[in-house]
Amino acid sequence: SSLEGGDILVLSPQVLAVGISQRTQEDSIDALAETVLSRSKTFKKVLAFNIPKTRSFMHLDTVFTQIDTDKYTVHPAILGPLTVYEITPGDSDPAELKIRRIDSDLEHILEEYTHTDKVKLIYCGGSDPIAAAREQWNDGSNTLCVAPGKIIVYRRNDVTNDILRGEGLTVLEMP
Repeated sequence: SSLEGGDILVLSPQVLAVGISQRTQEDSIDALAETVLSRSKTFKKVLAFNIPKTRSFMHLDTVFTQIDTDKYTVHPAILGPLTVYEITPGDSDPAELKIRRIDSDLEHILEEYTHTDKVKLIYCGGSDPIAAAREQWNDGSNTLCVAPGKIIVYRRNDVTNDILRGEGLTVLEMP
């Protein structure tokens, strides 16, 4: 079983998101959740996102990344109905996990679990399906947030980077 770093995103001090992906399996997520929820002083929930097992969805951070307190880059293909598993510690034994299935869309899941009234989803490649596909292949929605609203991106994704600047974000490009 394996667990890759690109499948782990911190959504808030209380919520950790993990992708069930091409490279991260369910048993690894169970082990991570058991360890984090029984030992952490802050994390209360782990959300396991079931994402397609394909190259373009290799990791969770290739389909969505938090870039500000209420903004996320997303690949448009992740916007349909999602299956997410909410993992919380057991009532009497924190090492026993409670798992609840949630079928919803990304926007509502993020709003609920980050306690944000309205999140802004910024599409990789904008509304152009060809640019979205090209820039997704080039990790257009895979950004590194170094401070709220300040992100490091790949220079090659010019459509997405222009959109991010238009949203008032500080965009630092790297080759």
